[in-house]
Amino acid sequence: MALKILFLADTHLGLDLTFRPRVERRRRGPDFFANLERALAPALAGRVDCLVHGGDLLYRSRVPARLAEMAFEPLLRVARAGVPVFLVPGNHERSKIPYGLLAGHPLIHIFDRPRTFVLERRGFRLALAGFPYQREIRSGFGSLLEMTGWREPPAEARLLCCHHCFEGARVGPADYTFRSGEEVIKAADLPPGLAALLSGHIHRHQVLTNDLRGRPLKAPVLYPGSIERTSFAEKDEPKGCLTVRLGTRGAVRGRLLGWSFRELPARPMIQVDLEGGRLKGLDPQAWLQERLAGLDPEGVVRLRVRGEVPWEWRRALGAPSLRRLAPETMNLEAVFPDLRPAKSLRLV
Repeated sequence: MALKILFLADTHLGLDLTFRPRVERRRRGPDFFANLERALAPALAGRVDCLVHGGDLLYRSRVPARLAEMAFEPLLRVARAGVPVFLVPGNHERSKIPYGLLAGHPLIHIFDRPRTFVLERRGFRLALAGFPYQREIRSGFGSLLEMTGWREPPAEARLLCCHHCFEGARVGPADYTFRSGEEVIKAADLPPGLAALLSGHIHRHQVLTNDLRGRPLKAPVLYPGSIERTSFAEKDEPKGCLTVRLGTRGAVRGRLLGWSFRELPARPMIQVDLEGGRLKGLDPQAWLQERLAGLDPEGVVRLRVRGEVPWEWRRALGAPSLRRLAPETMNLEAVFPDLRPAKSLRLV
């Protein structure tokens, strides 16, 4: 037997979503809500013992009441299905959740300050400690962890839930590795006694089991990654959520048995590089129409135009022209990195 935890993070609900659009075009906001529904399916079906959200439920701290209701409603459904929900406020929420709608439900627990909750299932007690996102965490991690009182309640297993960057985490197409800085938690500061650390903030799914020198961590750090691609730095990354399993009987009681990544469908991201000097003499309308027709119509496309843009192309790269040329199902932006300041125009 095992206790199962559904772990997801960085849902960024509200990104590219507007209730009063000035231009009718496909927006990416519904993609995030759709993948959240897919991610929550095991919880809504009662196939897990609890849900942990690792932070950045919302895409920013101040959101319209309508968006807050839309974001909280799926979590309320999970709680009403009898599955406890544990939520970490992330950096995009500025460490605070506008949780008026959530506060009254007894099965929704928010790490609004350093604290520890205890979950009891089938005679097994799990202590979930956590705290909201904190800037300059490197020097204050130890004291914040102690403030949670994570060792105090009797429990067979203990987890830390947070929204932070740990040494060794990797991001981006260049595989950048976090090593130091005040926003990075040192591997040496992880205490013994935790079964695992569940963290959001890093959008790439990964599990850290060793420090930068290859030595085993005292507990693995699990990142589920974001549920959808939020930037082109993530265009080649799979997106999804984790199921984490803890042993509840016999010799494995209280131990981390493992985890499994469940991939969610993510819109393809496609970058098309254009050199301004090579565009001269080409028919802009015909070229763009042919090029866009050869791309995935469900794609999130970026036209990156380097150098000077020929005058005959400037109107063709404008919003009205591109809206006529691109499929209605496509998201498109034009980026001009050599302009000062660099400009990025979401056109379709």
